[in-house]
Amino acid sequence: MHETHYFDANASQKLCPAARDAILLAFEAVGNPSSVHRPGRTVRRIMEDARDVIANGFGLQSQDLVFTSGGTEADATAIHAMSVGRRLIISAIEHDAVRSAATGAVIVPVGRNGIADMEALETLLSDGNPSLVCLMLANNETGVVQPVEQAAALCRRYGALLHVDAVQAAGRIPVRLDLLGAHSLAISSHKLGGPAGVGALLLAPDAPFTAPLVSGGGQERGRRGGTPPVALIAGFAAAVLAGQAADQQRIATLRDAAERAALACGAVVCGDPEHRLPNTSCIALPGVAAGVQVIALDLEGIAVSAGAACSSGKVQTSHVLQAMGLGTLAGEAIRVSLPWNVMEADIDAFAIAYRRVADRLRPTLVQGHARS
Repeated sequence: MHETHYFDANASQKLCPAARDAILLAFEAVGNPSSVHRPGRTVRRIMEDARDVIANGFGLQSQDLVFTSGGTEADATAIHAMSVGRRLIISAIEHDAVRSAATGAVIVPVGRNGIADMEALETLLSDGNPSLVCLMLANNETGVVQPVEQAAALCRRYGALLHVDAVQAAGRIPVRLDLLGAHSLAISSHKLGGPAGVGALLLAPDAPFTAPLVSGGGQERGRRGGTPPVALIAGFAAAVLAGQAADQQRIATLRDAAERAALACGAVVCGDPEHRLPNTSCIALPGVAAGVQVIALDLEGIAVSAGAACSSGKVQTSHVLQAMGLGTLAGEAIRVSLPWNVMEADIDAFAIAYRRVADRLRPTLVQGHARS
């Protein structure tokens, strides 16, 4: 059996040691953070210390952070709370978490490089209609970083609100809501090397919040009901600190090496070559379906994905790559996303496996022969 080399960090990262230690320590404390007795206050202190760490790490005060079950809920909460009386405008490459919550939205196109068209956005905003714009900071499939600061300036000029899905960007590039100029930001713990099941919605001081998506006992200052998972929150904070110290330049160097190996096999790298995350490659192998590549590489001990992990079980072409106008390549691209603990040996294994898979599959399909 092959050793598995994990290249699907954009789906979920391995739990970092600091997060594991924080979770185990927090599990020793017993109590509900809403209780007023000493055990309750102890648990609440753990949670509020974590809130301070996370909020400060993203340029906010602790009272402006709302804990959620993850990035999907954070996106849905922002749209639910800020879209009342406003037209929804989203980019063509948004995650399904935004697409599903923003039904009936007007779509901002993207170029072949995967970057949202800011001229098109300004044209939409210039009609004066109150709007909520959703633009992700970095795309989960291509890693392409979006011009969020420019979008934020346009939104504020025309009186619109801006929500940013920063789930993939957090921990990989600097992310501060105060510097971006947006009104809200969604992040998720398990993309940072923290535990799954917890995330956060960050709100700028001037962001409106009309009503919670999840109501209940008034937790999170009435913005999200339910008893919070304190141990997971503690691990989340530890992962934020660990992510801030991560060597992303080292990871980018290894990403580039993996791309060179794929390019040597006739592959194509999709998306802007400069404005993207240091850990993410979208690699198309012409003539070979993405699903076939994923299975073939898995048999070689290489774990990658075809598009977003939440869509990997569906037989459909990536809406992101279709929006970029990549034609048939949209169905022939895999996502290679490097985790925080990737090593040079992992890249060497990828290069060998990719060459073997490309040599086996491309000639057969290009010559039009069916595989038995």
